[in-house]
Amino acid sequence: MTDFSLYQSPFSWRYGSPQMRLIWSEENKRRLWRRIWVALAKVESGFGLVRVEQVRDLEEHAEEIDLARSMQVEAQIHHDLMAEVKVFAAQCPKGGGIIHFGATSMDVKDNAEVLQMRQSMDLLLDKLKGLLLRFAEQIETYADMPCMAFTHLQPAEPTTLGYRFASYAQDLLDDWEELSLRRASLRGKGFKGAVGTAASYAELVGVNNLEKFELGLSEALGLEFFPVSTQTYTRKQDYQILSALAGMGITLYKFAVDLRLLQSPPVGEWAEPFAEQQVGSSAMPFKRNPIKAEEINSLCRLLAHIPLTAWHNAANSFLERTLDDSANRRALLPESFLICDEILEVAKRILDGLTVNVPAIRRNMATYAPFANTERLLMLLVKAGADRQAMHARLRQHALAVWQALQEGQAQDLSERLERDGELVKFVPAEKIRQVMQGEGYTGLAAQRARWMAEHIRLKVSGTDKMLK
Repeated sequence: MTDFSLYQSPFSWRYGSPQMRLIWSEENKRRLWRRIWVALAKVESGFGLVRVEQVRDLEEHAEEIDLARSMQVEAQIHHDLMAEVKVFAAQCPKGGGIIHFGATSMDVKDNAEVLQMRQSMDLLLDKLKGLLLRFAEQIETYADMPCMAFTHLQPAEPTTLGYRFASYAQDLLDDWEELSLRRASLRGKGFKGAVGTAASYAELVGVNNLEKFELGLSEALGLEFFPVSTQTYTRKQDYQILSALAGMGITLYKFAVDLRLLQSPPVGEWAEPFAEQQVGSSAMPFKRNPIKAEEINSLCRLLAHIPLTAWHNAANSFLERTLDDSANRRALLPESFLICDEILEVAKRILDGLTVNVPAIRRNMATYAPFANTERLLMLLVKAGADRQAMHARLRQHALAVWQALQEGQAQDLSERLERDGELVKFVPAEKIRQVMQGEGYTGLAAQRARWMAEHIRLKVSGTDKMLK
């Protein structure tokens, strides 16, 4: 039970899933530390440095995490890892004396954190896959539905709703590929001692056996190691991973902020889910605020700044190591993954319950699409031999006049006005102008490319690299 009489991080209970919080819990961290100590003892046993019964003793007690006792010891000695060594050793009457034999703290901590990051990325990639497949469904559902596109936050030309979804999904697929690459390239520090030279291990197994020694540990942990390290693995790896996470934040931020624009009543085309008992405002009972999209934007704004701290951690790691990254990494790493875990969950809930207001989409199309058709008419006029610049000027004059009337609440028919322009009908008959101005389907390749993207997503996330033509 969370103790709310003391400050609690919102990531301890409000944001992120229990699975992600478990990965970054003190218990899981210390369980990984113990797993590493057991692996180290096993490999050392193969070199005749540790007895088999000592390894077995460590294995038998590896799950007996006693955080209360560890915290008591840490309060006395001010070293979290050595506190765990002492508690673990006290539990192991035969093997306690060889725990951490030859190692330095970062041989354990750094490898454990990479294992945590790998667990976290596996969880995120699974959720990201689910979100991408949900986008593919929405793309196909709305591939042909025309809606107004906006540039400069002004109505522009029609697109299709499926094509708009495809633009978010395309970026999200790039994020999935980048995160998959980063997950596959994760490497631990390995076991190289206090400054990365593995001098302590060389004393134990001999310089010529170091490669075999570290390979055995790599295989035991299922983790590739950097060939070169200092006291830590290069902190540039943190920067690369957190930058990839922040990159996914860009995509979900844009999706969420666009939803907020489209949910505003003057547009009214989308709405995020709103529960039956949900309260939108303490003062205004009618409010249906897009709080889920706003949550994504708020958390992504925090996520965007995290890579900068990781940059400084890497760049300011003087010589073989300083400790001035340690305190911030205790929050930096878990909270980055918890933010991403939360925004993926919320984005999926939004997509699952998204309301698409078709009447509003049609209303906006009826209001603004005729202005977009002036470009279509311009193409016909020039193809018929008219001067492109002269026709653009005439169409602009008519369109702006009708637009102004529209803003003043006066209904005017742009098509009718154009049909009466003698300079235009010299090239395109009035009945053709009306047909063009009332015509639908001015969405080019939108529907076709939207369907392609949906199928491409399914092929990619199902594990094949086949490209569609």
